[in-house]
Amino acid sequence: MIKTPITQLIINWFHFYGRKYLPWKKNQNIYYIWISEIMLQQTQVNTVIPFYKKFITRFPSMKSLYQASLDEILHYWSGLGYYTRAKNIYRTIQIIFKNKKGIFPENFFEIIQLPGIGKTTAGAILSFSRNFSFSILDSNVKRILVRYYYLINANSSKKFETILWNIINIITPFHNTKQFNQSIMDIASLICTPKYPKCIICPLNLYCLQYKKNHQKDVYLLLKKKKKKNILKKYFCVILIFKNYIFLEKRNQTKIWNNLFCFPFFKKKTLVYNWIKSKNIKKKRSEKLNKIKYKYTNFNIEIFPFIIHMKSIFEPENNAIWFNCNSKQEIGLPQLVLKIIKKIRKINE
Repeated sequence: MIKTPITQLIINWFHFYGRKYLPWKKNQNIYYIWISEIMLQQTQVNTVIPFYKKFITRFPSMKSLYQASLDEILHYWSGLGYYTRAKNIYRTIQIIFKNKKGIFPENFFEIIQLPGIGKTTAGAILSFSRNFSFSILDSNVKRILVRYYYLINANSSKKFETILWNIINIITPFHNTKQFNQSIMDIASLICTPKYPKCIICPLNLYCLQYKKNHQKDVYLLLKKKKKKNILKKYFCVILIFKNYIFLEKRNQTKIWNNLFCFPFFKKKTLVYNWIKSKNIKKKRSEKLNKIKYKYTNFNIEIFPFIIHMKSIFEPENNAIWFNCNSKQEIGLPQLVLKIIKKIRKINE
């Protein structure tokens, strides 16, 4: 099954078409590679590039990142989503400076002990920064393997993942590892896509068993876990506005937007009214917005916003602020809040 020229075909394709000029690949700096690989978890390259550039401009070295607060790191992550990744970066940089003398480890088994780093991310960091021979097995690589070898027993179990690791370890070359790893991910994301793969231009089509079988059955679909029913959660939120300021609270120990600043959220409408009374809010006028739908990782959210324009502001408690929409305060904000802030800025212009 393994004895095909897949390795050389993948490397050859890289020399002609591979993405060689990604911003984090310019000087093979292990710090830049680490940041990019964390950003690329569950996020496409084109989405990551502007966030990466902004992040590295602010934190050009590990020392500058170590000196930053979690709030500031979350601020530069705002809009990219999956904020646990940013928290893992913060935890990792603390470990590196406190336990490893400020030097990013180059030992595979040390790296996978760091927060948010598994075998694939560790392999990517070492292969791209040091050209060490480590394999990667993300969802893109899995898709190529199950189609190329037409693995009709494909499933989402750990046992089958072990089989895929065995295959990728065999076909990953000892030399030119970084070119091979980049190329197989590029082919997967640009050609061997989840839907409507471009098999005619694929460099592997001459030996791809699924292509030879005329797409009788897309074995990649067997890898997908059965979708759970989407859970719908409903919330009410209060948007307090005074001139160009909005009231935000830092969410602590919550499943949604933990450690980020957001509007006050409530599960019941009655709790909204009780909270407004408790703050002794002096209203100028109030209005209701249409409900906002938001997709979270494992569930959907419906948010019913209440907007209150205030005559004056009150002193915020701990972990709450009056956010100036016309200036940049370095705090973490979820995408929903960023969108509303943009709307308020337009109104105030």
